[in-house]
Amino acid sequence: MRVFQNCSAGLRYAGLDQSAQRGMTFRQRIARVHELGFDAVSTLGPALTGDERVFYTLGDNVDLQRAWAREKGLPEGASAEDILLAQIEEHRSEVFYNMHLARFDSRFAARLPGSVKAKIAWHAVPPGAIDMAGYLMVCNFPAILESYRTRGLRAAYFAPGHDPALDAVAQNDQRDIDVLFVGGYSQYHRSRALVLEAVAALGDRARVVYALSRSRLTRLAETPLGLIGPLRRHRRPPAIRRVSRDPVFGRAYYDLLGRAKIVLNGGIDFGGGDRGNMRCWEAMGARALLVTDEGNYPEGMTEGVTLRKYRTPEEASQIIEECLADHEGRQRVADAGHAMIKTRYSKSAQWSHFQRVVTDYCSS
Repeated sequence: MRVFQNCSAGLRYAGLDQSAQRGMTFRQRIARVHELGFDAVSTLGPALTGDERVFYTLGDNVDLQRAWAREKGLPEGASAEDILLAQIEEHRSEVFYNMHLARFDSRFAARLPGSVKAKIAWHAVPPGAIDMAGYLMVCNFPAILESYRTRGLRAAYFAPGHDPALDAVAQNDQRDIDVLFVGGYSQYHRSRALVLEAVAALGDRARVVYALSRSRLTRLAETPLGLIGPLRRHRRPPAIRRVSRDPVFGRAYYDLLGRAKIVLNGGIDFGGGDRGNMRCWEAMGARALLVTDEGNYPEGMTEGVTLRKYRTPEEASQIIEECLADHEGRQRVADAGHAMIKTRYSKSAQWSHFQRVVTDYCSS
């Protein structure tokens, strides 16, 4: 099975120094992306090991794609879509696995060469204005999958996989960060903001670190312009600002995970009661204790066994304090979470599951 996996550069790729890649070949650039761990839990295993059955690229990254186009003699003015089509044709891909549906929607899918027998799209948000026709929709949120089916789309469950690069990070026993949160902050995500504020209050007796990506309004509100007027409500509370640092990506993010005893998580409520964002795989992959919001989690993610769940901001703070005081109990759950994620959700298991999804789709 020959698969073409198209991902998005997005924010996670923003931490990669583009200038450092000048003069590198396309293959060298892709190897660098994998080396830095960008979106590795979503990347199919063969792509990470250099297996040519899977061709991996970031279709919206201009520098990366133009490097391939130059090597192949394509015209300088070739569009992102034309370059992607040329890559698919050269690879003789049988499956187009698209993780950037906002850019490469059904209009692009209609242009795919005849070698492509299956068009699959990962999209973990409810249907909106994007044209998804012709794709099999996949993600790990059952409620979202059902919303696709009500639109007449075909949908199948598919989960992320453990990045084996995290195993080295997991070996660290000298963890100097008590509580780590990495993610976005916005007043519009009110439930997450309240949890972050409650846990940040522990900063006077524990080392709490938030690596936050701020919304545009929050960044503006935290300038002198935000001291008065309507922007004030977008400022982060003082407790959160005190424990915050700049966002991190790639290996820098993995390094932080390896220093954390506890990783705090709080999903954005796109999937109803379903939970299981990428942070679950990353935190447990790094052998940190995952403390996360109540909800329906993928198999193996069990309260008190492989993770801890909270229902309110106050309970999140209480659970974290209890876990910091109980080193053996905390480590027992963290160890169980790591063992579960690296076996049940290994890259080989993920690849086998992907092949079954494709086979079922093509045979029905």
